[in-house]
Amino acid sequence: MHEKVKLTKRQIKRDNFTAFMLNSKQQLEENWQYFAIGAVVIILAVVGIVYYMNSQKDKAQLGAIQLAQATMQYRQGNSQVAILTLADILTKYSGTGYAEQATFMLGRVNLETRNYEEAKLYFEQYLEQYKDNALNRAAAMAGLGVTYENQGKYPEAAEMFAKAAADYPESAILPDLHFGAMRNFLLAGQKEKAKEQFDIINTKFPGTEMAVSAARLFYEKSQNS
Repeated sequence: MHEKVKLTKRQIKRDNFTAFMLNSKQQLEENWQYFAIGAVVIILAVVGIVYYMNSQKDKAQLGAIQLAQATMQYRQGNSQVAILTLADILTKYSGTGYAEQATFMLGRVNLETRNYEEAKLYFEQYLEQYKDNALNRAAAMAGLGVTYENQGKYPEAAEMFAKAAADYPESAILPDLHFGAMRNFLLAGQKEKAKEQFDIINTKFPGTEMAVSAARLFYEKSQNS
């Protein structure tokens, strides 16, 4: 009779490991194409992520450059070229901070070139889409006020200036907002509302050049009405 051989734990573990490696080798040989495809997919995914991050970085840099170009064109008096550049930014960089600034600037440049309907369109678009920049929002509302005023729509202009002053009492252009409201209420023949704005200017900004100008305009228009 053959004597029964008793395997040690170490030998059992080694045999199990050997069996596992042989089985893994067989699976790899039989399914190598699937493993290869999986590896390629992972590599492509990593490459795609890196490419996307780099493209976004490049896109941001291009957006900043184009916005700077539009600003320079505007300052040099090339308003129509600036408008085209800004409109291109809206198309290429929609939903970014560059598009926000471009929208506001399109309102401003169109206002200064007396394209009032276009200015109104972009100022309204800015107010509808962008809620965080208090300074630009107050300025956009003032821009709408000036647009209405230049179109002879004095009641609408006055209400827009007054609303901007009420909504943004910490704005750096607050005196101008109250003055614009007062001026347009006077032009609209709404003397009581004009007096309210005049009183606010005297209370909040006593002794300032704005208060002096407001007093001069208010009493001049009151005597002529």
